[in-house]
Amino acid sequence: MALVAVEQSERPGRRLVDDDLAREFLPTATRWLVTYAPPNLLRRLTIAAMEREGPGLWASMNCRKRYIADKVTAALDNIDAVVVLGAGFDTLAYRLARTTRVPIFEVDQPVNITRKTAAVRRALGAQPDSVRLVPVDFEHDDVMAVLADHGYRPEARTFFVWEAVTQYLSPNAVHTTLEKLRSAPAGSRLVFTYVRRDFIDGINLYGAESLYRRFVQRERLWHFGLSPLEVATFLAGHGWQLCEQAGPDLITQRYIEPTGRHLTASPIEWTAYAEKT
Repeated sequence: MALVAVEQSERPGRRLVDDDLAREFLPTATRWLVTYAPPNLLRRLTIAAMEREGPGLWASMNCRKRYIADKVTAALDNIDAVVVLGAGFDTLAYRLARTTRVPIFEVDQPVNITRKTAAVRRALGAQPDSVRLVPVDFEHDDVMAVLADHGYRPEARTFFVWEAVTQYLSPNAVHTTLEKLRSAPAGSRLVFTYVRRDFIDGINLYGAESLYRRFVQRERLWHFGLSPLEVATFLAGHGWQLCEQAGPDLITQRYIEPTGRHLTASPIEWTAYAEKT
């Protein structure tokens, strides 16, 4: 979200994603930096730092939020609920709440829900009536059962958003969560991001050696990955039909090229969009 907040200093038309709440949701120190640092300098320095970490990360991380928001917004007339799995400090729910009364459930670890509650109160003054915060441990809890305890209706056609989460989970937790989502009714949607399996396995680092050393080797935070070629079969095994994948080519053509900026998209993380038929 800090990257999205910094991206807002780019002028409209050249911006990869629009999010007027991103800065307001940030922790105090980061919010102060984004607010008072020279915006163009901060953006250039941040992009340069991200490119050293992994070529194309800046554009990909901003554009995945644009892609997800586009998909959810386009589906609003045909869904009954939105569930954001692993919401973090994301602002999607609160931007949607301005224009729709569709119930939105933000799901995350209890410590993150506590932090998000404080951030929302600071930024907005109060929690919107249509947004509910739901604490869940993906490794141990039944996601759908916990959602039901917080007012979620199992028969609701639901748009599930699962952004930047799967790589942090064990393969068992990823499969178990998707198996729980199998019960979603026809007409439900799912968008999720994943890191390429060959990167997780160290077979192809795509010029992002620093990123690999940090998240896979040193801190051992990333565990799960997929190949783009196996996503359709992977989803079908849990009752979902793949409709589209947003890899570097789609991101470049749909979001980067129209801005006229000379940016590249990372091949490491992809976004998949699926429907329940």
